[in-house]
Amino acid sequence: MQDQKNATDRASLLAEVAEQYYLEGKDQAEIAAAIGVTRSMISRMLKEARAGGIVEIRIRRKLESDPALEKQLQERFGLLKVSVTRVGAAHSASLIKQVGASGAQVLAEYLTPGTTIGIAWGIFTSATIDAFPERRIPARVVQLAGALGASYVEYDGYGLVLRLAQKIGGEPYFLNAPCYCPSLETVQSLLEAPAISETIEIGKQTQVALLGIGSTERQYSSFYRSGYIPTTEIDQLHDLGAVGNVCGINFNLTGESVCDEFSQHILGIRPEDLLKVPVRIGVAGGSGKAVPILGALRGRLINVLVTDAITANKVLRLAGDV
Repeated sequence: MQDQKNATDRASLLAEVAEQYYLEGKDQAEIAAAIGVTRSMISRMLKEARAGGIVEIRIRRKLESDPALEKQLQERFGLLKVSVTRVGAAHSASLIKQVGASGAQVLAEYLTPGTTIGIAWGIFTSATIDAFPERRIPARVVQLAGALGASYVEYDGYGLVLRLAQKIGGEPYFLNAPCYCPSLETVQSLLEAPAISETIEIGKQTQVALLGIGSTERQYSSFYRSGYIPTTEIDQLHDLGAVGNVCGINFNLTGESVCDEFSQHILGIRPEDLLKVPVRIGVAGGSGKAVPILGALRGRLINVLVTDAITANKVLRLAGDV
C-alpha cells in the first residue's frame, strides 16, 4: 500500500515539474530552486516523465509538396492523383512519417461513407493509418492479403484493418490466413473456408485500396524478412526479373506480372480483381523503393501515388524522363 502511495506521489511530482517546464516556460534552474533539488535532477525527472508517458510530445511538421514533380508524374503515367512530399533525408523515420501524413490526406479525399476500402500490409501503409484523424466514416474495411507473421503485427494487414476501422467507426473484415502457403493444397483448402471466402469476396468489391509497394531486394522484402521464403527463393524471384510486389503480386520493371507459380501460393486478392478497383493508392518512399514504384506504375497496379521528392526524381530518371 505504501509502495502504491509512493508511486502516486512520484508521478504527481513528475507531472508538476513537467507542467512548470513545458507549460509555464520555467527553466530547469528555476524549478530546481523552487523544489529544493539540483538542476541535473530536474533534467532526469523530465526524462523520466517522458519515458513514463506523463509527457507526450507531438511535432506537427507542415507538409511541403512539390507541384512540378506531381504534375510530371501524373502526366507521365496517367495517374488519378500524385502527392509528392519534400523531405530532408533519403530514408529515415521522419520520411516514413511525412509520407504517411501525406498518404492520410490523400486517403481522406477518397474515403467517404459507404465506401469499401481494402488494405494490404506495409510500413508506409501503417504510417498512413497512424496519421489518419479519428472521424466518423461508416465504411467497410477489408484485408486484401493474408498475414505476414506475428513479428509484423504493427504493419500487417490484420492490425491495419483493425486500427483504421476503430478510427472511423467502420466494419472490419479480416483475412485470417497466412499470406503465403508453401502447399497449394493448403491454399485451396483455406480458400474454401467460409470465413476466408467471404472476406475474399468483399475484397473484390473494394472501391479504394490502400497499398504498400514491396521489393524483391532482401533488405526491403517483407516476405524475406518475415521468414516466409528462404534466401534461395527470394533470389530466384529476383533472377526471374521480379522487382517488386503489391498484395503479393510480383512484377518486373516493365510492369508485367511474373513468377505466376509463386502467386499461386498467395492468399489474397487476385491481379485481375485488384485492377478493377477504381482507386488504388500506393504509398511508398525511400530510394530503395524507386524501382518497385516504377514497375507498379507501369503495371497499373496503382493509379494514385504518394511518395517523397527524392524517390519521385529517381523514378522519373529510371523512366528516362529526367
